[in-house]
Amino acid sequence: MNDLTRGLAIVTGAGSGLGRAMAIALAHKDVRVAGFGRRADALEETARLAGPRFVPCTVDVSSTEEVEAVMARLARDVAPVTILINNAAVYPRRDFLDETPQSFMHSVAINLGGMVNCSHVALKQMVQTGRGRILNVSTFADLAPIPMSSAYSVSKGAAKIFTRALRADIEDRFPDIIINDWMPGALATEMGIPDGIAPEVAARWGVELALWNDPSLRGTIWERDTEQLPHRSLKGRIKDKLLRRTRTPRRLTSA
Repeated sequence: MNDLTRGLAIVTGAGSGLGRAMAIALAHKDVRVAGFGRRADALEETARLAGPRFVPCTVDVSSTEEVEAVMARLARDVAPVTILINNAAVYPRRDFLDETPQSFMHSVAINLGGMVNCSHVALKQMVQTGRGRILNVSTFADLAPIPMSSAYSVSKGAAKIFTRALRADIEDRFPDIIINDWMPGALATEMGIPDGIAPEVAARWGVELALWNDPSLRGTIWERDTEQLPHRSLKGRIKDKLLRRTRTPRRLTSA
């Protein structure tokens, strides 16, 4: 736990699956949590499981106006956002020939646009204190797209570029605003696979990572519970060998 938990944690896509599990886990750690989702009934179910530290917020993250209004109200009535977990996503499972440009861009508006909308408002609040934590839930889908995943793969792949772009703009001026990517793996959710990881298990990793307020996490990529080390050039690998340097990926303690 750290001083960021004295503010507000926002979890998008909190009405089901991983988002619900992370919101519940944060609330049970005595963190004030605002859960964003489009379905009021689903958010009320999350609230029942999370307890009084959870605030349900019916909002479409693809709408700039809705996000700005809800986050302004939360900053006024609850607390400014100090932790943002960008989790909301849709996975329509449509062949590209069955898509329309409109349906394709609708997925982009949620998966990428929602991340942009929420991050923009959150950062406006975070830079006031110079501190904050943004965890972007990511995927490998852009590296090897499978059939019927074009909109999802493109939008989630662009979201990883967005993380790097944010760092380029923010990191030098605000080194204590920590932004990175986390890939939870294939989950046993509506968007995942039947024999995937239980969202409650993955949520423990994501929550630990979101609460870990360490500048060394800036720009790191984590898969499940393990840090993914950046690629080293041949020259770099030779230098490591000569200097007898070993690089060991970090693991989360809740693994």
